[in-house]
Amino acid sequence: MTLPRLDLLAEPVDATTAIVLAHGGRQSSQSVPSDWGHPILRMWPFADVARAEAPQALVGLVRYRHRGWNDRAAAKDLCGVLDAVGDDGVTTIALIGHSMGGRAAVAAGDHPLVTGVLALAPWLPSGEPLVDLSGRFIVFAHGDRDRITSARLTAEYVSRARRQGVPVGLFSVAGESHALLRRDGDWNELVRRFVASTLCGEPDPELLGIVSDDPLHGADVLPAWTAAGPPAGAVMAVGAARLRLPLGRSIAADR
Repeated sequence: MTLPRLDLLAEPVDATTAIVLAHGGRQSSQSVPSDWGHPILRMWPFADVARAEAPQALVGLVRYRHRGWNDRAAAKDLCGVLDAVGDDGVTTIALIGHSMGGRAAVAAGDHPLVTGVLALAPWLPSGEPLVDLSGRFIVFAHGDRDRITSARLTAEYVSRARRQGVPVGLFSVAGESHALLRRDGDWNELVRRFVASTLCGEPDPELLGIVSDDPLHGADVLPAWTAAGPPAGAVMAVGAARLRLPLGRSIAADR
């Protein structure tokens, strides 16, 4: 099938809002992302949460041309998908990205249809170009045991954005690694609250409370909203979401 594209998991009639989820990848790779690879599978439970919280919205998974960032190719793919979703009648988009997908979501965050970005354990190298995210609801979250992407560099990016006067929220997730499996219930709840705040007209007080334009404001600790379970249970929930959710049509982007 044509790449890049958005694979829809929810498509209400006459939807004008959308939740677009962008999965992780590698620094450099020309291979096509697998349908069953961990990076995209990890996004399925978040899509399930988004569908339930915003039944009026399109919900879809971005499918890149390649697994790699490849000198911003993944961000360009995402921007092309956002353009195509807009051509499909959508006027408001919330972006949720993990790892490389978090980097892509931030890079595409200034797209005119985007009203919010949730970046989960984003890959933001030192010196990553600042994007003008003003006027949007922006939340970053990073585990303090992540050994794949850097929580410190995420905090540095947030501080730089705040120095430019952009209000941004940042959560530190205690005990969490890059796979987001140790506190999966809290990640799901963060996604739910983000979707409610950006698309459902229900701003969450706890999320609003961490958004700041003060560069000296550090990371806030993500609350323990849910009881932590074993990582094996989180893995099973990922598989269950993949098998349960219907896969609908795709919206292809112009290359």
